[in-house]
Amino acid sequence: MSHPDRFQLLGVMGWPVTHSRSPVLHNHWFETCGLAGRYLPLAVAPAGLERALRALPALGFAGCNLTIPHKERALDMVDEVEPTARRIGAISCVTVGPDGALAGSNDDAYGFMQNILHTHPGWRADTGAAVVIGAGGGSRAVVWALAERGCKEIRVINRSFDRAQSLARDFGVPVAPIAWDQRNEALAGAALLVNATSQGMVGQSALDLDLRHLPKTALVADIVYAPLETPLLAAARRRGNATVDGLGMLLHQGRPAWRAWFGLDPQVTPQVRALLVATLTT
Repeated sequence: MSHPDRFQLLGVMGWPVTHSRSPVLHNHWFETCGLAGRYLPLAVAPAGLERALRALPALGFAGCNLTIPHKERALDMVDEVEPTARRIGAISCVTVGPDGALAGSNDDAYGFMQNILHTHPGWRADTGAAVVIGAGGGSRAVVWALAERGCKEIRVINRSFDRAQSLARDFGVPVAPIAWDQRNEALAGAALLVNATSQGMVGQSALDLDLRHLPKTALVADIVYAPLETPLLAAARRRGNATVDGLGMLLHQGRPAWRAWFGLDPQVTPQVRALLVATLTT
């Protein structure tokens, strides 16, 4: 935990990173918590990730977040990994210890589940199959969260079937890998659909998925939040499915990060959500 009298530095490492609204969120919390500091976007190419992480102590950073494409590779670049992150196989948060050691944790699973439950308080994971698109770090956190909540069948679909198979081997039952060319048919009977890829993000192509096999009772979630309504969510809403955007996941995963960095627990309020929404619509 960092010294309270020091000017605190935090950041988010990604490639690209300009889309991230994490600086807006965390700089707001610096202000509302009365803590002097700044949260910065850190554009770090994959080849420079380990050097950037190792520079954090010398530069006076209390920690950082990680976004695409660094979450899995960083697992082997920190000194300690908390058990949940080790099980997931990806880290989203790094905390710099008093001795300069780097501790990795994963707040994505917590953020994803809190976002679902905040938006739909009565939702249950054990009511039917879940379909998760993607097999990267974000997907691994979503799958872990669903399995922990009691989901009995998780269908993982990825363009690279090998990666979907690898994820299924790592997690075991109830995860089943599905080939990309079977993605549309795999929606049949699902109670939940989650896009855990960057498809649909600003600057990316829309997710290539036909929803006609998806029951209209299914909940559709996206971990992308820029734009707030992705093409997938727009298509789901038009056919009558309930939806959950990805902004709440960003908001809720920030809380355990602040507990690790500073021992503080900032709240996710309607005001802070409105602050971030404004940056997505202007």
